Amino acid sequence: MYIRPVSPAELPVLQGIERAAGEPFRGLGMGAIADDEPPGIALLEEFRRAGRAWVAVEGDGSLVAYLLSEPVDGAEHIEQVSVHPRAARRRIGGELIEHAADRAREAGSEALTLTTYTDVPWNAPYYARIGFRVLADAELTPGLRKIRAHEAELGLDRWPRVAMRRELSPGGPGSRTAP
Repeated sequence: MYIRPVSPAELPVLQGIERAAGEPFRGLGMGAIADDEPPGIALLEEFRRAGRAWVAVEGDGSLVAYLLSEPVDGAEHIEQVSVHPRAARRRIGGELIEHAADRAREAGSEALTLTTYTDVPWNAPYYARIGFRVLADAELTPGLRKIRAHEAELGLDRWPRVAMRRELSPGGPGSRTAP
C-alpha cells in the first residue's frame, strides 16, 4: 500500500469509498450517517486542486481509502478520512493520518485537528489511541467553532461529537508514499 495525491478521474471512486465506509454506521443505529451523500465532485476537486486530497492505493492499483484536509487556525484539519470496509483494521487510515501529519509539519503547522463521534469505536476512541486528545469547549479555535456549528446545522449532533487535536512534534514518524 502507498499514499499519493488523488487524480481528477479518481474523484468518483472517493465517493464510492465514502458510501461503503458509511455502511458500518448502520449497525450502530446511525442509519442517517450511512445514508448521507458523500462529498460532491466539485468539493472533492477543490481539495484536490489545493493539494489536500490523498488516496491509499493497494498493490493492484485499487484505491481503498482517502483523506481530505485543510488549514484551520494554524493546524491542519482532517476534514474526512474514510477507509473502505474491505481494507479496515489494517491501519490504512492511520497511515493516511501520518501522511497528513508529515505534510502539515512541512507546511509549518503545529497540530492536526478533527471532529468526530465520541461513541463510535473507529472514531474518537481510535483517534485517542493514536495521540489525539478531546478539546474542551474553551479550547476550540474560531475555525473549529465554525466547523462544529456547521455540523450541528447538518444534524450531525444527533449523536455526541467532539473536536480533537494532536500536537505535531518535529520529525515525527513517516508514511509510505509513492516512489
